[in-house]
Amino acid sequence: MSTQTFVVRKDRLQSSELRSLPAAPLAEGQVRVHIDSFALTSNNITYAAFGEAMNYWRFFPVVGADGAAWGCIPVWGFGTVAESRHPDIAVGERLYGYFPMASSVDLTPARLSPLSFSDSAPHRAELHPVYNQYTRCSADPFYTAESEDLQSLLRPLFTTSWLIDDFLADNDYFGAAADPNTHPLMLLSSASSKTAYGTAFQMAQRSGIEVVGLTSARNVAFCESLGCYSRVLSYEQLGEIAADAPAIYVDFAGNAALRKALHAHCTRLAYSSSIGGTHVSELGGGRDLAGPKPVLFFAPAQIKKRSGEWGPQLLGQRLVEAWQQFLATVGDKQRPWLQVQRHSGEAAVAAVAAAYLEVLAGQGDPRTGHILSL
Repeated sequence: MSTQTFVVRKDRLQSSELRSLPAAPLAEGQVRVHIDSFALTSNNITYAAFGEAMNYWRFFPVVGADGAAWGCIPVWGFGTVAESRHPDIAVGERLYGYFPMASSVDLTPARLSPLSFSDSAPHRAELHPVYNQYTRCSADPFYTAESEDLQSLLRPLFTTSWLIDDFLADNDYFGAAADPNTHPLMLLSSASSKTAYGTAFQMAQRSGIEVVGLTSARNVAFCESLGCYSRVLSYEQLGEIAADAPAIYVDFAGNAALRKALHAHCTRLAYSSSIGGTHVSELGGGRDLAGPKPVLFFAPAQIKKRSGEWGPQLLGQRLVEAWQQFLATVGDKQRPWLQVQRHSGEAAVAAVAAAYLEVLAGQGDPRTGHILSL
């Protein structure tokens, strides 16, 4: 048995290849999970863009003499236990979690509960526990078999979206909402991205704020059709934003030129939150900017805070309730928003590479969701 793994050059993300390695014998206490399917979205491009800074490359290190130059991008998806040398994990058990872009992965389960377990592999010991956790589908309140594709595509993104909205409200919008007679602007770049959509979906349920989507001209109509942005502007229409309006910038694009222009234009910018890097070729730092220094949002930190304040059970309950509401909207067959494209079998390898380059270039159709299998 061999494992196929899709890898990319860390210093040149456009370069990729498929590698096949023989599977090593399992050690006592390990399980081998066949990765049945995984989603590929702009969120995964963010993992690659921030691979060094946020340690994403360390989750699934590439084996080989040149391994340091290559990285395996983490993805979210579903897998089935194909082999087990763990007494409490049975062959056939279905799991949801953070996987490599590969056909299989070996895990070392620890801290087992009816709901989940963590991978205790030594190289992941210092990495954030949120990404090391695997959910057992039989006990997962989020799980339904018919919504697996939407879960892979949207669940991790929506969790981040929910946390962004909660974080900003939790901090009283950093003073932007201090004047009850003025609605502060929530400015969301890359508004057609799935994480931005989820954030706007949550924000739209709050009173007293105006949610403004910023996107490319070709995606304005799509973003307007989502029904959760107060208004949508193309990047070229930045000047139509009232310069003296209190505002918060939620940056999913990572575009340095756009960030600089927006910071210069919005004279009452209260907070600038850096979320992702969907505009890979235009990424840049935050030096010499007018207004507040951009702050990188790290979702696990807000999870830890809310888990401490509310307890894990209440936090989980609120997330499930919000997810079910969101899923009912995006999964509405009378008003379809997302078209899932599945790629597997002999054509999967070429499809994975093609889908990756499309998403990397920012040229993907926002209505399309890629579900892949190697």
